[in-house]
Amino acid sequence: MKKKNLSVKKKIHSFYSKKLDDPRIKKIYLNFKKKISSHITNGFCIAVSGGVDSMALSFLAKCYSIENNKKGYFFIVDHNLRKNSTLEANLVKKKLKSFQITSKILTLKKEKISTNIQSFARDNRYKLIIKQSLIKKIDMIITAHHSDDLVENFFIRLLRGSGLKGLISFSKIKSNLKFDDKIFILRPLIDIPKKDLAYISKNTFNFNVNDPSNLDDKFLRAKVRKLISNLEGDGLTFNKFKISLNNLSKSNYAIDYYVKKNVNDNSNFLKLTKTIIIKNDFFKQPDEIVFRSFSEVIQKVGKKDYFTRGVKVDKLLKYLKISNDYSKKTLSGCIIQKLGNSVIISPEKR
Repeated sequence: MKKKNLSVKKKIHSFYSKKLDDPRIKKIYLNFKKKISSHITNGFCIAVSGGVDSMALSFLAKCYSIENNKKGYFFIVDHNLRKNSTLEANLVKKKLKSFQITSKILTLKKEKISTNIQSFARDNRYKLIIKQSLIKKIDMIITAHHSDDLVENFFIRLLRGSGLKGLISFSKIKSNLKFDDKIFILRPLIDIPKKDLAYISKNTFNFNVNDPSNLDDKFLRAKVRKLISNLEGDGLTFNKFKISLNNLSKSNYAIDYYVKKNVNDNSNFLKLTKTIIIKNDFFKQPDEIVFRSFSEVIQKVGKKDYFTRGVKVDKLLKYLKISNDYSKKTLSGCIIQKLGNSVIISPEKR
């Protein structure tokens, strides 16, 4: 390596180490390092939006990369949904480069989306990053989700009628992505408030872009933020919320235990035909146990990366409980047929 390049590298490394002298930044970094160390093997991918939280994540991830000699791949997604999105993506890339972070812009094809815009953007963002992760042979995508996101997502899912499992699923530090079960998402900052990440961003790179949709009341998330702000005035704190979330998680763990027991005790999997035969006792458990158990066997036989929508599962379960009709039904790549006191679930021919 040329002397000039060595000098630049030394200067950049000095920048990061000096910033970690700040007690507030160092505390968050040590927490971040502890959360990801056991999960990172050959490297990681970082999703960078350009907001204060993802810029803080970029700083922390670069520190970890330097200290542990781990390869980090930084991806900026240009959703092509706003007028200045491409300009902003290039600004973020330029800023990261000035701190010796090489990044790549992934561009979504321009489409006219009138509904579920944020959901469309999120799903397609992950699809693009997953594709790059598979190319780089990296199985961990680290995101900047923080404690404010955790509370917001709880209320959003509550408003959408999610069950217990849906309400707590976002709180996991590590989870599968529904698009590919070989890739995991890591949320090491899920217990860190956004204000702390804003502090890191301001006192390190001192740069971020603002997404106007964060303040647009036509989006549910913006409405939920205002609701949470009002509730904070009435005494809602993250610590109180976390206690409730932990209690819900314990309840979910207990339900998961009985779901596994129900599947093991009251169903038989035939490897040769990839078929599952469900006994009558399978449906005699509490409703939530039956619902989750049935969702799992449907997913297993249909070989889907995600669970079937709850309303469809509920409708089919009601039909199986009260009907004596032995005609075949289909759902999520499965053929479901009631035969006497049993139900046979087999894969659809492809």
